[in-house]
Amino acid sequence: METILIVEDNIDIHNFIKEVLEKENYHVLDSYSGTETLMVLERKQVDLILLDLMLPGLNGEEIIKKFNHIPIIVISAKASPEDKVNALLMGANDYLTKPFSTEELLARIQVQLRMKRNHKDHIKNQKITYNQMVLDQENHTVYIGKEQIYLTKTEYAIMKQLLINPNRVVTKSNLLDLISEDTLDCDENSLKVHISNMRKKIRKVTQKEYIESVWGIGFKMYAVDKKSNTEKEE
Repeated sequence: METILIVEDNIDIHNFIKEVLEKENYHVLDSYSGTETLMVLERKQVDLILLDLMLPGLNGEEIIKKFNHIPIIVISAKASPEDKVNALLMGANDYLTKPFSTEELLARIQVQLRMKRNHKDHIKNQKITYNQMVLDQENHTVYIGKEQIYLTKTEYAIMKQLLINPNRVVTKSNLLDLISEDTLDCDENSLKVHISNMRKKIRKVTQKEYIESVWGIGFKMYAVDKKSNTEKEE
């Protein structure tokens, strides 16, 4: 079941969209402000965002800038060509003006989700490379140079998510959400153990550190030669 986040502060419009989506068997998450949206997206994985632009707190344009890696359909009363162009150039995938028909909304949602599924199928067999590390998605293997790193299913799922966006910090809660499709045996406590085990396996074949702890937040990839292995593991 695909998950759609509704970001709309007008309760009547919000509830109307939610009812339409749930009838189509989508899993719906709710947000009524820009600030609440940040909190939801830190904890949950979503497949698509329906986004109003005029929100309390953080406005819709700022949400687009921060989360344009997720398909976003703007639903706004702002109808000028300039508003539409600006939103699309910032990273929105589509723009629907209020009022709108349910048929058009559902059609646009289906188009974006189909494109997302096609993209996932396209990258499924691709290799991800980062500083001599190669993750082969077709064979579910990880190499550094010619040496294979033998990872468990959970460790592989964690490594894949870190490698997909190597320059971005992935929060612990978001990482757990992202790997939930591939594994069921991981919580925040065991995540630390998995990360520690992955570091030990990597250190057996290289002098470089690949996984950085961002204290109190989560993890990201880095490639720095270490003279000692005394980094605090979180």
